[in-house]
Amino acid sequence: MDQTPHHAAHNSNGDQTPPQLSRSKVTTVLVVFLIVAAVLAASGILFRMHARIELNDQTQALAEPTVLVAVPVTGQPAQELVLPGNVQAYVDSPVYARTSGYLRKWYFDIGSNVHKGDLLAEIESPEVDKQLIQARADLATAEATSANAQTTATRYQGLLQSNGVSKQDTDNFTAVAAADIAAVKSAQANVQRLEALVSFEKVFAPFDGVVTARNVDTGTLIDAGANKEIFHLAAIRTLRVFVNVPQLYSRDATHGATAQLTFDQFPGRKFPGRLARTSSQIDPVSRTLLVEVDVDNSKGELLPGSYTQVHLKLDQSTQPPSLMVPAAALIFRKEGLRIGIVTEGSIAHLVPITIGEDDGQVVQVLGGIDANARVIINPPDSLIDGEKVEVVQPQSPAQTGAGF
Repeated sequence: MDQTPHHAAHNSNGDQTPPQLSRSKVTTVLVVFLIVAAVLAASGILFRMHARIELNDQTQALAEPTVLVAVPVTGQPAQELVLPGNVQAYVDSPVYARTSGYLRKWYFDIGSNVHKGDLLAEIESPEVDKQLIQARADLATAEATSANAQTTATRYQGLLQSNGVSKQDTDNFTAVAAADIAAVKSAQANVQRLEALVSFEKVFAPFDGVVTARNVDTGTLIDAGANKEIFHLAAIRTLRVFVNVPQLYSRDATHGATAQLTFDQFPGRKFPGRLARTSSQIDPVSRTLLVEVDVDNSKGELLPGSYTQVHLKLDQSTQPPSLMVPAAALIFRKEGLRIGIVTEGSIAHLVPITIGEDDGQVVQVLGGIDANARVIINPPDSLIDGEKVEVVQPQSPAQTGAGF
């Protein structure tokens, strides 16, 4: 057997192929495969990165709310300012008991008209009555003792002139007389105090008005120290109406100015009022001036606690042109009334405003924006201050919902 190793391979034609050539082909194929794989991997990564960027751009675009904007309409200066008002009684006061005891009788119930000095109720205080009787008896005793001491002191002063008594005894009796006089004054003050307490057993009306509350009934135990009102009275012949006038119109709120009041329960009627006084100070929180308007209520038609609309006449020569925006542009937040505007870069901002007249469709803006502001119409509830938005201009006045 031939043991000589074979160092050459035979092909199908019987030719021999060197081993180095076969390894070279394998290496080339492997390199090509790696290059193709790297190209495919890079292509996949780039594709995914591009898709991610596109998705992010689309998400950002979809996240920007689309808003409709319009500029405010300039109107004529306001001729009349209509503000909400709170009606209060001219005098409103609780009535308390000044002495303790049991309520014996009451004479007026809620809704009753009373005059100053009318007896409202009577309180039984037997302990105080007995104390008064005792105090008067003590006063009588003190007066008798004082009179006797004064007589003795006078007698001793006369005897001293004739050296019938010693000066020491005279001085003693004179001092006793002076002390008894002081005791009489103390007893008199105690009697007067108890007489006042007894007089408080009768409760009188402090002013003309109407009884709005009665918190006790016959037999009720009344404690003067409990600070509990037994009646409540209100003077309603003249009523006070308190109004907060915006700072812009504060100079029109002058003493003696006339006003008209309207009430829902009296449709078509106006009640004349007169501006009686102001707080003479702008509230730094609301930027308003507190104004009191007095209205005659001699007929008793108006009730304290009512809601009213106060119509104040304005001097047109001092009023700036008003800006009108749709009521749909108003945003009600916990921070207060806001309106959305769009600034450079399509950034939305929520700004506080002060409004005047409001007819349900159009609102008069008294302050907070200018005539060139781009106001957001029908802003979404999710609108955030500083948020980027996509602005859409109205194609027709009907798009704004208010003729803008």
